[in-house]
Amino acid sequence: MSASAAGVAPFAGDRAESIEMIRDSARGLLGAEMARVRRLRFTEPGFDPALLRQMGEAGWIGLAVSEDAGGTGLGMGEMVALAEEIGRSLAPEPLIGCALSADLLAAAGATELLGQLLAGEAVVLTAWQDRANTLALAETPDGARGFVPMAAGATHILWPVADGARVMLHVLTRDQVEITAESTQDGGHLGTIVPKPWTGHGPGTHIADDVKAALAEALDRAALATAASLLGGMEASFAMTLDYLRTRQQFGRIIGTFQSLQHKAADAKMQVALTRAAVEQAAAALDDGVSGDAAKAIVSRAKARASEASMLVAQACVQLHGGIGYTDDYDAGLYMRRAMVQAPALGGAALHRKRFMALAPETEE
Repeated sequence: MSASAAGVAPFAGDRAESIEMIRDSARGLLGAEMARVRRLRFTEPGFDPALLRQMGEAGWIGLAVSEDAGGTGLGMGEMVALAEEIGRSLAPEPLIGCALSADLLAAAGATELLGQLLAGEAVVLTAWQDRANTLALAETPDGARGFVPMAAGATHILWPVADGARVMLHVLTRDQVEITAESTQDGGHLGTIVPKPWTGHGPGTHIADDVKAALAEALDRAALATAASLLGGMEASFAMTLDYLRTRQQFGRIIGTFQSLQHKAADAKMQVALTRAAVEQAAAALDDGVSGDAAKAIVSRAKARASEASMLVAQACVQLHGGIGYTDDYDAGLYMRRAMVQAPALGGAALHRKRFMALAPETEE
């Protein structure tokens, strides 16, 4: 790995203040109560469109989109902080998916739809994969594409199409596709999308001749944001578990004094700390201009770490709560279910570990 990727300084000064402002804004809007999350589970569209609009008005969807393109013009440091708070609150709104689409629309120069998306007036999601646990674009232009989070609430679908060495971009409106929603463990859903019959060279409206590089970069940013969301969930679940260990009594003693539970909690804390280090380093590297294989490698390292650690921490937190941790009305279980859904999203631990191993040797100096 390049020296730049390996030794990025942490955010400090004005940048640290900017990131903390994003965190405060997110906590104020999202809150910490789980009643809303529970109410929206297993419904359609599965999220609150009004809250997603507020996220747009707050500049969250276009957080990393340049000011020239109508975005907020911040970086991955801020996006990662925001995604952490999304994970901490278990907010079901498809912010990461909308941000991915914003990156593509900005690259395509599709200013009208981009403006609607950034304002929260349109819900634009991207359908790019036809099989699970892959970062590869679907090979056929007209087949079903799946694994699109909260697709039932989309107003538009972006449809990248491979065409030789380039990737064209099409946009379809809701009435131009059939969407089948399949419920996920956390009460959300993944959509399978099939375009209705069309004439011409592809479905919907052609808006860009080649977004191949933009798509690859957008997927990496979305993968890193997903890793940050997993980190936020891990930290919230672990904090809840520590409170439980400090107050719950058994056999006349606080259970947190039992050595076996202390060891399990220490292991979980280590996983959280390692994940934070990987995620923050990756965000800083991207903001520092690291690109190409070096960027892919450092993103894969963060996503592999977050995907694996999130499941280890979620399982530990449920176990440390004892029987109550397995009940549906206790919040520890909600975090575990979200981890089960997000850990494989945009590539699971095995896929990203394999990609890191393939790319890292080539980026050594």
